[in-house]
Amino acid sequence: QVQLVESGGGPVQPGGSLRLSCAASGVTLDTYDIGWFREAPGKEREEVSCIRRDGDTNYGDSAKGRFTISRDNRKNTVYLQMNSLKPEDTAVYYCVRKVACDGVMIYGDWGQGTQVTVSS
Repeated sequence: QVQLVESGGGPVQPGGSLRLSCAASGVTLDTYDIGWFREAPGKEREEVSCIRRDGDTNYGDSAKGRFTISRDNRKNTVYLQMNSLKPEDTAVYYCVRKVACDGVMIYGDWGQGTQVTVSS
């Protein structure tokens, strides 16, 4: 059974940092493009970043210069390092297998996500 589990969220003050993890079982992550998304209350889910099978990366405008996506093949885990966090980054963050970083289709279902709350 394929499962992606997000972790690493929590409360953080503005300007702080968090590293989110997306750990996989039943699938090898480096055979897929993997996207990080977030959903804030009252807002549509938006894509934050994506890493391709070849290691190339995409970032949404809100993440550029502050967030870094990476992959550890030995741990079968994708990370999202988030720096200089702002209150508007508060959301539930999800990782998902994408058919392609440049597209919208995904494989499987959305997981539980991990809550990030940026507040003083």
